[in-house]
Amino acid sequence: MARRNRADERDNHERWLVSYADFITLLFAFFVVMYALSSVNEGKYRILSNSMVSAFRNVPVNSAGQTPMVVPTPPPPAPNSLASKEAVKQKQREKMRHVAKDILEVMAPLIEQGKVRVLETSRGVSIEINDSILFSPGQALLQPALGKAMQSVAEVLVASDFPITIEGHTDNVPIKNAQFPSNWELSAVRATTVLRLFADAGVAAERLTAIGYAETRPVEPNVLADGRARNRRVTILIDSDVPEKGTELDLQGQGAVPTERRR
Repeated sequence: MARRNRADERDNHERWLVSYADFITLLFAFFVVMYALSSVNEGKYRILSNSMVSAFRNVPVNSAGQTPMVVPTPPPPAPNSLASKEAVKQKQREKMRHVAKDILEVMAPLIEQGKVRVLETSRGVSIEINDSILFSPGQALLQPALGKAMQSVAEVLVASDFPITIEGHTDNVPIKNAQFPSNWELSAVRATTVLRLFADAGVAAERLTAIGYAETRPVEPNVLADGRARNRRVTILIDSDVPEKGTELDLQGQGAVPTERRR
């Protein structure tokens, strides 16, 4: 038998490199597969995202995954816009015309006698009543003969919702007695007397205001008796202005708290 070569019998100490190379190859393949699984297709992701947005917002999405531009619908005009304010004013003017028409009807006999004038002003309707048919000279008690006419006016005002200002006016002839130290008191009490008649007839108290102007606002010169008679009057102002929001000012003149005031 041939004798075996001693070199062949020597152990191969580098065989571990084969196993190590196989392990590294498998590990590389594993990381390649993991990377392939973890990478996201950007196009598919965008389509999925847009589809979810469309589902929740009810916005259509095209086949390319793009959301079409949607022009937002302008919001309706705010309640305090110019158009809205003008509509409210127009409605107020129409209601005021009906009130003026009803007052003209109930005061027609006195208007024909020249004792009552109904005027349309920028603020509304003004009713000027000569005090000679309302009160006795130097007194603030209503004449019984005019009670029915004033009651009819009150009934017209009850059906409306406009603010009402009652103004008392006198001539420049001074008065001084225990009841009325001056024309200020006389004019104020006469205005308040008419106010109380309206309140008793059912006009809401918050709509009523009484003011005494004495002789400070004449409509005619006080030189002649006719002029003085014209100045002695009670004016009923039916205000057509819509109450507006005001802004309370602080000590620095800055706006602080919105409040509602009557113009």
